[in-house]
Amino acid sequence: MTFVITQNCCNDASCVPVCPVDCIRPVPSADGSDSTMLYIDPASCVDCGACEAECPVGAIYHEDELPGPQTVFLDINAQYFADRPLRARAADPEPPRRDVEPGALRVAIVGTGPAACYAATELMRTAGVEVNMFERLPTPFGLIRSGVAPDHQRTKGVVALFEPALTHPNLRCYFNVAVGEDISHEELLEHHHAVIYGVGASSSRTLGIPGEELPGNHAAADVVGWYNGHPDHAGDSIDVSTRRAVIIGNGNVALDVARVLLGTTEQLAATDIAEHALRHLAESRIEEVVIVGRRGVADAAFTIGEFIAVGELAGVDIVIAGDIGERPDSDFDGALKFDTAETYARRTPVSGNKRLVFRFGTTPVEAVGAERVEGLRVTPTRGDGGPGDEVIETGLILRSVGYRGTAIPGLPFDTERGVVPNEGGRVVAGDDAVPGVYVTGWIKRGPRGFIGTNRTCAQETVAHLLDDFRHGRLPTVAAAGRGVDALLEQRGVSPIDWAGWQRIEEAERRRGAENSRPRVKFAAVPELIAAAAE
Repeated sequence: MTFVITQNCCNDASCVPVCPVDCIRPVPSADGSDSTMLYIDPASCVDCGACEAECPVGAIYHEDELPGPQTVFLDINAQYFADRPLRARAADPEPPRRDVEPGALRVAIVGTGPAACYAATELMRTAGVEVNMFERLPTPFGLIRSGVAPDHQRTKGVVALFEPALTHPNLRCYFNVAVGEDISHEELLEHHHAVIYGVGASSSRTLGIPGEELPGNHAAADVVGWYNGHPDHAGDSIDVSTRRAVIIGNGNVALDVARVLLGTTEQLAATDIAEHALRHLAESRIEEVVIVGRRGVADAAFTIGEFIAVGELAGVDIVIAGDIGERPDSDFDGALKFDTAETYARRTPVSGNKRLVFRFGTTPVEAVGAERVEGLRVTPTRGDGGPGDEVIETGLILRSVGYRGTAIPGLPFDTERGVVPNEGGRVVAGDDAVPGVYVTGWIKRGPRGFIGTNRTCAQETVAHLLDDFRHGRLPTVAAAGRGVDALLEQRGVSPIDWAGWQRIEEAERRRGAENSRPRVKFAAVPELIAAAAE
């Protein structure tokens, strides 16, 4: 008997060290370059259940308890090891943990998304370390709250991993405090021995094609923020009166947006989608979503788990179009994607169903329209004598071609890569390390990997920070630890602490219970501040 890793795998790898027979692969690395999910070798699994108990997102099941749509992963886990016999690997070295004197090491963490929270969790493993976390919004957890799809409640459960650290007596939360506005980078360094930036990659890449500025053209990430109740996007206007929407790019974000746009009101009402988006989408006329990708299916950025999941959408036909490319011999995930696409292509459409169309091997060249988007001009990527340019008629184009980090005042910045230059998380300017300044997450490595990838990334950064502390390489702190409170008070800034967040959480869940929903979010900052004060 065996346990099975399924669709929701977030690549956190908490399951790897608890497995007594070390049968989970591949082991993620700090740069996020590994497989998109983990697998359990059924031939080696001893049926102990340690991995299931440890999984933060409920992605692991005993083979006898697999939900119907997830049974396919029993074969997938076995297939992964068919050509990869399990080999012993060197145990992960456990960094030395020596307690520090209270006040001897005070660290500021900027951001409260997965990368920042994993860093806080890692720091709290060393007794005596004091941490202050700063977040621009009144709520924590970054893209877990405002980026994970509303219908992926299990994935959002990863926040339970972070609560022990964020409620630790040596950690203080400063939500609703903007670093760079309410307090500067230089002031953080005056009050802390080290600063870790875990701010992610907040801007969306552009396509650089004509017509991109036309109304009706949006970044998919902005739409995600809109339907997830992010305060920056709660007032956005998304035109869903068109029959067809086109999404450029084929990562997991594209699939998330497609599911939301094709979802029924009843389906969406069972999630924690923002109330304003639920009302707006109830009037939607969208019947078809076309996802455009430049390359073949094996090279698509979406994970195999999410690609399989869209095939289970009720009332939605999956259509495979364009040049899907070739089945790779040495890419396990790519081969699975290819096989899954071929399975979808053999399905018979059902009259009256909505459609999710995957257009592979297709390059966008122009958004066309007079005063707003009326279509997307595309051309075959390979251009091998097949049909030429065509226009896909649509009133809504969403670009989902990746994220990009933005410069942080006071820090060096690599404009080409969109990251803060660093060596293993240590910020560098030229050939020299910047004393006391560190990065983790996407602002460190670029927008690669998934929620759990930030775990190994943060471990690397924190290990280097602690090493610098042990060797006396951190700057001396001039100001007292509680000086941050006085500074913010002088400026009229009122931080929200963890207790305030808990009041927001309780109020949202109470509103959700009244409507048989997981929660009903507050989407405006004044509402969030008021809820925190109740």
